[in-house]
Amino acid sequence: MRGFVLGGTRSGVGKTVAALATIRALEAEDRTVQPAKAGPDFIDPSHHAAVAGRPSRTLDVWLEGVDGVRRNYHRGDADVCVVEGVMGLYDGDGSSTAAVAEALGLPVVLVVDAKAGMESVAATALGFERYAAEAGRDIDVAGVLAQRAHGGRHAEGIRDALPDGMTYFGRIPPDERLEIPDRHLGLHMGDEFPVGDDALDAAAETIRADRLDEVARTPPHPDPAGPDTSTDATVAVAHDDAFRFCYPATLERLRERATVTTFAPTAGDDLPDCDGVYLPGGYPELNGAALAASPALSTLADRAGEGLPVLGECGGLMALARSLTTTEGETHAMAGVLPADVRMHDRYQALDHVELRTRDDTLTAETGSSLQGHEFHYSSADVDGDARFVFDVERGDGIDGDHDGLTAHRTLGTYCHVHPESGAFDAFLDSF
Repeated sequence: MRGFVLGGTRSGVGKTVAALATIRALEAEDRTVQPAKAGPDFIDPSHHAAVAGRPSRTLDVWLEGVDGVRRNYHRGDADVCVVEGVMGLYDGDGSSTAAVAEALGLPVVLVVDAKAGMESVAATALGFERYAAEAGRDIDVAGVLAQRAHGGRHAEGIRDALPDGMTYFGRIPPDERLEIPDRHLGLHMGDEFPVGDDALDAAAETIRADRLDEVARTPPHPDPAGPDTSTDATVAVAHDDAFRFCYPATLERLRERATVTTFAPTAGDDLPDCDGVYLPGGYPELNGAALAASPALSTLADRAGEGLPVLGECGGLMALARSLTTTEGETHAMAGVLPADVRMHDRYQALDHVELRTRDDTLTAETGSSLQGHEFHYSSADVDGDARFVFDVERGDGIDGDHDGLTAHRTLGTYCHVHPESGAFDAFLDSF
């Protein structure tokens, strides 16, 4: 599968809208498009999926390693892969957009905010290209996609100023219909606020899809082989408005090795018969009353007390706690499996890639092993003094600044999200 990376000059430059318009432009040329996202984000990929009609691949060197990124990329199946970057091209300790481009050997199309510039857009692009050479980075900046650029003299000025060897791939016109509203954890999800077809079609018409198709490159590295073993286990995965942050690769890996059944606690579903439970992250704070009234939480508490393996990440940790208090001061009873009370705050409490060292054997890792993931949450957990943690935090914040992995019975709750390439979900299945 050929592909290219849409790398931004900075955060907020409009990479997500550029990715959506680019997907639409390539589709108009009868190309099937596989979307992907550099970095650990759950939200931008939901917009990719809404437009492309297929799950977006998560590509993060910190979470997956170089082989994991390559393996995850090769799971895609389309004519062209469009990889949306994270932050600025070179930003991100250990897992930048540039690191993903290098791991895959893909060219970079630089998304530049051209709202107040013309020739300076070319100078910016040239600087990003020369920085790679000076820093010894194997980055091919193939050209520019001008965000928020008008047509006529504005677009012509950008195109004509680009140095030889750097391609003008078109522009995204300024259009209020392309703005996606945000909230505390980022943009609204793709199914909550989809960008209108008319706006995307208009933007796609100003993108040179033919040139993007020409520059797309097949990664030179083969697909690294991964483990291939199955079990007879059944895993129940929560999936509804409260539990939305689950990588497609996680469900794929679970389904390769086990039977997966999904349930929606906020819709009144009870916990199905299963050998283990996975509660992904999401928005329990926006669905506190529905969760508190759900029969699934009381059944989950009973089954967890009997020793059922339960893994909760971030929002899942919150649902496994005793209570959840919103920023408005409303307190909702949660499952009560873990000895903690959770409170929401007006600003984020942690945002980083995470490295955990395992203190004791647990559902996702063995004693002494390292587990890498990421955290982004606006809540904090008040944990009982005699509570048991299974991870020491070597990078990040965890639950109390020093530890993550609150455990009781055979239940594990973390603020850390992990990718299946970490091996954590294989360990989870094996623990059954």
